[in-house]
Amino acid sequence: MLKVGLTGGIGSGKTTVSEVFHSLGIPVYNSDKRAKYLMENDSSLRVAIIQYFGEESYRSEGLNRLYLSEQVFSDKSKLQKLNSIVHPVVGNDFALWCKNQSAPFVLKEAAILIESGAYKGLDKIIVVTASENVRMERVMERDGVKASEVRDRINNQMTDSERLQYADFIIDNDGIQMLISQVKEVFNKLNDSQKM
Repeated sequence: MLKVGLTGGIGSGKTTVSEVFHSLGIPVYNSDKRAKYLMENDSSLRVAIIQYFGEESYRSEGLNRLYLSEQVFSDKSKLQKLNSIVHPVVGNDFALWCKNQSAPFVLKEAAILIESGAYKGLDKIIVVTASENVRMERVMERDGVKASEVRDRINNQMTDSERLQYADFIIDNDGIQMLISQVKEVFNKLNDSQKM
């Protein structure tokens, strides 16, 4: 079974693309959602986060997202530390999840697939692109945040040109080219590669 990574910058429309693949019968592992779930529910992960970031990392109702995001988005070394704690746990979770899938290929959707090194365990990479203006508008509308906040998030990520160096397939999600036909083309190529 082929393991395919799906990535792109914030607001590029990764989730929309993965939903189209899902509608074609392809199982999708959403790394960001699973990471949040595991940070809430995996006791060893919880202990490691508290050890490094302090007791304030969790409240009685669970993960203190606001506190953690304030810690990591202002300090790249802390962000790298959090990623180094969380990513191995997510990697193991993905490996277990893959064992229960029977499709010709699976998708692993992740915002920082390349930066985290997770791409190394995958067979192919799809990069979703969109112009910065489109991405900014989408995120401002989706998250109800100011342009400056979106710009900070974009600046914390790899650029599209850096990401594209790892791409086996590129899906342009600017809203100009038809998205579904692009996804179907990639789907067909990946499906055919498994029949050889």
